[in-house]
Amino acid sequence: MSRTLQHAVVLGAAAIVTYLFTFVVTRVAPKLGAVVEPDDRRVHQRPTITGGGAAMFVGFLAALVLASRLPGFTQVFAGSSEALAVVVAATVMFAIGAVDDLRELSAPAKVAGQVLSGSLLAVLGVTLFYFRVPFGQLVVLSADWATLITVLLVVVVANSVNLIDGLDGLAAGTVAIAAGAFYLYSGELQNAGLISDANLGPLLALVTLGICLGFLPHNFHPARIFMGDGGALLLGLLMASATMTVGGRVVDQFSGQVYFFFAPIAIPFLILGVPLVDVALAVARRAYRREGIATADKDHLHHRLLRMGHGHRRTVLLLWAWTALLSGVALVPTLTGSGDAVLPFALAGVAILLFFLLRPRTRLGEEREPEIRRV
Repeated sequence: MSRTLQHAVVLGAAAIVTYLFTFVVTRVAPKLGAVVEPDDRRVHQRPTITGGGAAMFVGFLAALVLASRLPGFTQVFAGSSEALAVVVAATVMFAIGAVDDLRELSAPAKVAGQVLSGSLLAVLGVTLFYFRVPFGQLVVLSADWATLITVLLVVVVANSVNLIDGLDGLAAGTVAIAAGAFYLYSGELQNAGLISDANLGPLLALVTLGICLGFLPHNFHPARIFMGDGGALLLGLLMASATMTVGGRVVDQFSGQVYFFFAPIAIPFLILGVPLVDVALAVARRAYRREGIATADKDHLHHRLLRMGHGHRRTVLLLWAWTALLSGVALVPTLTGSGDAVLPFALAGVAILLFFLLRPRTRLGEEREPEIRRV
């Protein structure tokens, strides 16, 4: 079996298991009370099942087990605790989110659980080794700094994904695009010999892409089920882990680094640009209002687009397009070896921004929706 076919099998397994197990969750979740009622914080109009993160978690485990049995991934699992570290950290992260889906936890309790997950990840060996200062030198991280940055990256990315999970299909689609771009990028690094075939990052990106694709048919508008905090935090943990195992392990300069990663944190900023920008705006907004950082509001990017008159589906598609453009800006220079290739994507990004501003109340096959729908 060729390498490409083995990767396709793992991707398909992650998607199929997630897709099928979501049907199980839709039957079990209501019996556990995992149903989200409409309220002033949400935009959905009817009670909707949550807890889809459980299907994603099962798909993640199934895909990793399958990969461990395929010869193409032997080096990833042989003599390394990194795969185990991600499974342990992902289990803790998913559990924190799942508990919050059933019984709302306080913000400090959720952050404490995320810190625990990130700490376990670091203790068991998944950390950054290097940190490249933008337009500067490469910094070799001490054990203390590596652990601190690992935990911070996990918390930031996990909460970024969680915050954009406010519209049907938005988080799953955004992360799918990001994971796909990251998989292609890390594959180029492997082909160039800058990371070894034993690196866990490409496999994590592949599995993350698979579970997102498997969940999207159930979650796209109108959603039959939400992923909940369990799914959003899980996706954040997987993306942070992939980032660290690839971006934090490369010493050599590589074509596209100026756009894609001078430092590991630049990767999620580019390919997860939408959620991270949303986090920054939310923190600034709540600080200005002298509110707690965890205070819920309806001023996130997707809420604003809805108020501007874009429908639910179009808002999601526009934000997916923006994520794809940011990923393209990151990925194309690496694949082509030319920074000039970034220009079309930059121009397209400006066009989308103008579309947001100049056509705020135009519909494409949807009813006029001047305000967020409430019940």
